[in-house]
Order: sequence, then C-alpha cells, then structure tokens
Amino acid sequence: MKFTLKIWRQAGPAEAGALHTYSLDGVSTDMSFLEMLDLLNEQLIHSGEEPIAFDSDCREGICGMCSLMINGQAHGPEVTTTCQLHMRSFKDNDTITIEPWRSGSFPIIKDLIVDRGAFDRIISNGGFISANTGSAPEANSVPAARDKAQRAFNVATCIGCGACVAACPNGSASLFLGAKITHLGELPQGQPERYSRVASMVAQHDHEGFGGCTNIGECAAACPKGIPLDVISQLNKDLRDSIKQGH
Repeated sequence: MKFTLKIWRQAGPAEAGALHTYSLDGVSTDMSFLEMLDLLNEQLIHSGEEPIAFDSDCREGICGMCSLMINGQAHGPEVTTTCQLHMRSFKDNDTITIEPWRSGSFPIIKDLIVDRGAFDRIISNGGFISANTGSAPEANSVPAARDKAQRAFNVATCIGCGACVAACPNGSASLFLGAKITHLGELPQGQPERYSRVASMVAQHDHEGFGGCTNIGECAAACPKGIPLDVISQLNKDLRDSIKQGH
C-alpha cells in the first residue's frame, strides 16, 4: 500500500509548526499505525532527515500514550487507541493527515508529542484514597455491592489518553474527570474524601484551562475504553453535594 501523509512538524513549544507532506510506499495492511510511522522514520533517517517525534509505550492499547488526531478524528477512524489501529482501515493511495491533540491545556512539545501533565496534576489533587494512619486495610475485606464494584471497575479502565479532550469542541476533560470521580466514589474506600475530592479535582481541572461540558457527547464517542457519558452526570451530582457541604 502507498500513502500520502500530511504530518504536523514543530521543532519546539515556542516554534511555529506546519503540515509537511511525505510519500510512503510498501506499507502492509497488517501494520499498526505506529509501525507505519516507524517505517516512515526509517525512510527519513536513511535520507538524512530528522525523524518525526511521536509518543508510544506499551503499543497494546493500555498506556494511552499514542495520542494522535488522524484525519480529524481522535485515534483515527476506529474506536480504539492509535497503536491498535491497523493500516487495513485505510485504502491504498489514501491521503492521511496526522496532527497532535489540539487543546490549549495540552501544549505541543515537539511534532506530534503534547504535554498531558495537566491530567497528572488533576489526579494529584484528589484522584486517590488516603490512609493517614497505619497501613491501608485489605481491599477484599471491605464489602462492596456488586453493581457498584462492577461500575467502579468499568470506569477505572480510563487510560488518560486525552481523546475525550481532543474530540470535545470545548476542550473539556469532564469525561476523564468523571471517570476518576465515579471510580472512587462508587467504592466504600472512597467515601471519606468523596466530596472534598471532587471539589479539589474540579478546581484543578478549571485551573488547567479545560473547557466546560455542554453534553455534546463527542468525548464518549471517541473514548477507546468506552467510558459512558453518564459519569459526567455523577461528577455534576457529587459537585453539587460538595458545594452543599461547604467544600
């Protein structure tokens, strides 16, 4: 297969960026999207050009590092992570436009790599359970209703890739935030800090410059882990209760 690739190149955070066009031949339908970029980088290195910088780690759809806008869609035409997207999803001689996440809260570091440290700072402002004295109790010794435990496990599959932010016209991280709030809020271990947690994490979300949610739903449609839109309703409910309690 042969492709025309229009790829965002940017030397650094303070530099101007632009789309550069490359031609790539010899692509197998069994290649993942990242393997295709590896092939292009080999070609660039052999011709004495600087390879394209992009993020990846596990390449198994687990870590969420492979964050790319592909033809204007977060992670591309399939609802999966970029590393699990295969070139058979495209047609021979297609033109593919590849860009980094477009969000003011995810500044570009270089080429296709963005800084998603904002997510880490949101987590550090409450996305955990504290055990202030002694060791934490064995989790299996704390009874939990099956439906609540299952829901907590389901939303805990969020990998923090940022596709929800990239897909949202408002640049909101409410789906990510809702997943973290719901994950801990459904379990008995998360109750002592439930309302202070949501107040702190929402404040950090807003401080990072993410937009507000208007329930468009693009976030859930783009999420590679299928996080449901109703976690945002849970987020809003917990936030209202938090305000009532004076947090």
